[in-house]
Amino acid sequence: MQTASRREQLLRCAIELFYRDGIQATGIETILASAGTSKPTLYRHFNSKSDLIVAALSQWDQEARAFLTGEARKRGDTPRAQILAFFDALGIWFATPDFSGCFCMNAAIEFPDRDDPIHQVAVEHKNQLQAFLRGLLDEAGAGTPEETAAQLMILVEGAIITAHYCGEPDQAARARHMACAILDSQLPTQRKKRTKRS
Repeated sequence: MQTASRREQLLRCAIELFYRDGIQATGIETILASAGTSKPTLYRHFNSKSDLIVAALSQWDQEARAFLTGEARKRGDTPRAQILAFFDALGIWFATPDFSGCFCMNAAIEFPDRDDPIHQVAVEHKNQLQAFLRGLLDEAGAGTPEETAAQLMILVEGAIITAHYCGEPDQAARARHMACAILDSQLPTQRKKRTKRS
């Protein structure tokens, strides 16, 4: 029990500091001081700082995806509504006091080498979110779910970046509005409605 709690404590401190201050700007000593532990304890759980970064990113990824996809499923009663609720969940996240952008996007920028395990974990975060959106588009009968999911992810990532850099949480609502237009052009029910009106 002691071993597990120490590892979790190190991870939580690493996530908080890496996310807030940047990965390369945060030294091991800073993490150890925050966690109230020693180097031998750290290296009993992680072989290197890189291993700690990968573990921290993976944990953050799981928690962030669980929140976003969980809120989407909870708030929407159809695939289309769930996609739009995904953007509502972004708005909730953007409004949190400690919002500092997407940890995985930030990490991918800090570690641009595509062969780096850190970069690969970051990219997988994006891939998993896009796969979630594609699954909903499949359920909704979208004509081109792969391409439409990629378009929606551009909106998601653009909203995250703008909200972070400009401190504007309403970027999620703007992205949601644009997502509506994309869905209206792709989902069969919406296409029929437009045809009847025209």
